[in-house]
Amino acid sequence: MCHINIHKRISLKLKYFCFIIYGSFNLFYNNFSAQVSDSAYVLNRDKNKQKVIVGAQQIHHYLNYIKDKSIAIVGNQTSVVNNVHLVDTLLSLNVDVKMVFAPEHGFRGNADAGEKVLDGRDPISGLPIKSLYGSKNRKPSQEVLKDIDVLIFDIQDVGVRFYTYISTMHYIMEACAEQNKMLIILDRPNPNGNYVDGPVLKKGNESFIGMHPVPIVHGMTVAEYAKMINGEGWLKAGVKCPLIIVPCQFYDHSTFYKLPIKPSPNLPNMKCIYLYPSLCLFEGTNVSVGRGTATPFQLFGSPFINETGFSFTPKPALGAKNPKHNGEICFGYNLNLIEGSSLKAQNKLNLDWVVNMWELTKDKSDFFRKDGFFRLLTGDPKIRLMIENNKTSIEIWKSFQQEVKQFKLIRKKYLLYPDFEK
Repeated sequence: MCHINIHKRISLKLKYFCFIIYGSFNLFYNNFSAQVSDSAYVLNRDKNKQKVIVGAQQIHHYLNYIKDKSIAIVGNQTSVVNNVHLVDTLLSLNVDVKMVFAPEHGFRGNADAGEKVLDGRDPISGLPIKSLYGSKNRKPSQEVLKDIDVLIFDIQDVGVRFYTYISTMHYIMEACAEQNKMLIILDRPNPNGNYVDGPVLKKGNESFIGMHPVPIVHGMTVAEYAKMINGEGWLKAGVKCPLIIVPCQFYDHSTFYKLPIKPSPNLPNMKCIYLYPSLCLFEGTNVSVGRGTATPFQLFGSPFINETGFSFTPKPALGAKNPKHNGEICFGYNLNLIEGSSLKAQNKLNLDWVVNMWELTKDKSDFFRKDGFFRLLTGDPKIRLMIENNKTSIEIWKSFQQEVKQFKLIRKKYLLYPDFEK
């Protein structure tokens, strides 16, 4: 990590530089004595709690890099500065924003999961929108970027490997590296950044919902993750993306951060954001996670088990035009009714629910989707095999703890913020 004067000009011809705008945060962190224990440090932070300042808010830190430049923004509905969209904020400052790139769910964040996102034009700013979600347009071409000097990535992530915004970031980084474009990452907190858990993705199981050998819950912000992508040589042919990172201020990995805007249609509140890493595994099965209900990712159920005392019926809704088991009664469990299960941040991947539903399902031959989606979600074929062999959730969880431990050693090299995860 290198420290720089934020107003210093950078040559775009440099092949590889990682600039970290660290300023007041670094001073804040270094003021604490090395003898202070982790718990004492957390208590001290709570006592003098300051509101987290996200990267996008620190306009003075990156304005000089985009003045008199042609800019493209990779963003969505979460890309806001003090309740004003980043696009509108920069346009009001006479920044030459040429276009917007949209990830999964689209620029305004109302498309279904997996729904094709089309090119278009933003009705508010009038800017052209280029989709980055589709099999043929994940990486901007040289033609698309020919008139762009600098790209800005500002998207709120949830810290889970199969949440596709980090895959979009990978391809943006690769395009910038290959075409010698500078990428500015405006960092935001990771709401699941307080722990690391889940099987590490194994070679041969890569897809857009899992591109790198990391656990399901990686415990990193997008800026930290971008540093890892560069540092571990994960871009095509090992190219390195020229990065400017604007980190959050007054944030560490134990900070509770309530997302001001839902990051995608089916993650409307903090409960489902905390439960998402564990419940999303059901997307590879015949079990519904409540898409098409008022509380997605806070309940789960299936028509193929006996009555449990709780049921729901999925119906078409915003972000779920054709939900799994549309119009069918699903029997299962409402996690909002189980004390403490969804009211606070999780600290480990919970495999109990998947294992329990496997045990309750009458016809197990139809439990897992035929397309191998469960394998892509877990990133490791042995997880399904262990479930099918009736291993307990604890046995399965213990099977990947050594690889999680090894990943943490790699992760540590790229952290920008204090970390108290054990």
